[in-house]
Amino acid sequence: MTSYAILVAAGKGTRAKRDQDHLPKQYVPIHEKALLCWTLEPFLVSSTIDHIQIVISPSDQTHYDNAMQSLAAEPDIAALIEKKLLSPVYGGTTRQASVYAGLKALKIHRNNKQTTQPTQTDHVHIHDAARPFVSHQILQRCENALIQHRACLVGMPLSDTIKRTNNNGQITATLDRTNLWAAQTPQSFQLPFILSAHEKASLDGINDFTDDAAVAEWAGAHVQMIEGNRNNIKITTPEDLTMAEQSLGTKAQTMPLTDIRVGTGYDVHAFDEGNVCIIGGVSIPHSKKLKGHSDADVGLHAITDAILGAIADGDIGTHFPPSDPQWKGAKSDIFLKDAVKRVQDLGGKLSNIDMTIICEEPKIGPHRPAIRKAIAQICNLSINRISVKATTSERLGFTGRKEGIAALATVCVRLPETD
Repeated sequence: MTSYAILVAAGKGTRAKRDQDHLPKQYVPIHEKALLCWTLEPFLVSSTIDHIQIVISPSDQTHYDNAMQSLAAEPDIAALIEKKLLSPVYGGTTRQASVYAGLKALKIHRNNKQTTQPTQTDHVHIHDAARPFVSHQILQRCENALIQHRACLVGMPLSDTIKRTNNNGQITATLDRTNLWAAQTPQSFQLPFILSAHEKASLDGINDFTDDAAVAEWAGAHVQMIEGNRNNIKITTPEDLTMAEQSLGTKAQTMPLTDIRVGTGYDVHAFDEGNVCIIGGVSIPHSKKLKGHSDADVGLHAITDAILGAIADGDIGTHFPPSDPQWKGAKSDIFLKDAVKRVQDLGGKLSNIDMTIICEEPKIGPHRPAIRKAIAQICNLSINRISVKATTSERLGFTGRKEGIAALATVCVRLPETD
């Protein structure tokens, strides 16, 4: 299953324009970074999102290129952009048309990467480019909801008293706010369903839906409401932009990652009958395989334990016990991604990884570039932050007798300072 995000950035945002602004609101610089980039970053760093499709106006191509070039100056973010961000597509004259353009682009992307094996239903999270305060928790709640529902919508229950007025501004009624919600984004869907709904709406000449939940309702889906966050506002007015400058400035300056943690991990796996060893996420042809409950990736296991050690959160066996049959034969990148996510949930980031493989055979040197690349992709890190070394034990001990392979990993994790 692949999880996509569509960021809708094709509007002009004229209502938010201030005297000092000369760009559409999504490209207005806030603390040296375009508003669109602030919105994009949570999706880039989220372990939930695999690919991101941004929909822009044809007249904004230069603004978009400049914004992404500036964002890519940050090494870790540059690696995520390369891995996750798809080429932008041009939107239409309405939000509905722009979203449909994004969905059609995802359809092409899925067709190009589709295998002959059936896959789980892909997901898509459709989000306003001018809504920069989306959180990892919101994205995760939406992703979880799509396991049981075809469609879900982030929103907040209304807390203010709601009045209806006439054209003269006179109050004509006080409404019951029970079960009333203010809609936010992302609006999230099982991708085949919402693509089909948009296709049908387009064929029927219907182009005035104001959000994608309405398209889903029209297509017959029950849309599940998911509680969002009151901070997850859309930048709509000049006052909103000024507020965003203050809030994002605080976000950039507070909670510095000054708590530096170091963790080490060590793992061993014996050889067994087979013809491939999986080391560091790479399948290496060999006369034997490594024996273990999962895929026995000795390298990823050592890195995972190093990360968990750095944040004092147990080890692989704590979270993925070998006594649990669901992990039999499991790919070890599942364990490593979980450890990285635990760092992110603490508000921290993984700084670098240094791994040493200890074995007489197979030879690691020819596979070192592929292993570095695989680990970088799994951990959403720049490859220049991944070190992979190999050594022998001078024919001493179990590795010297060619009975198995050992791996040692050291990682650095940066966390917000706490008491």
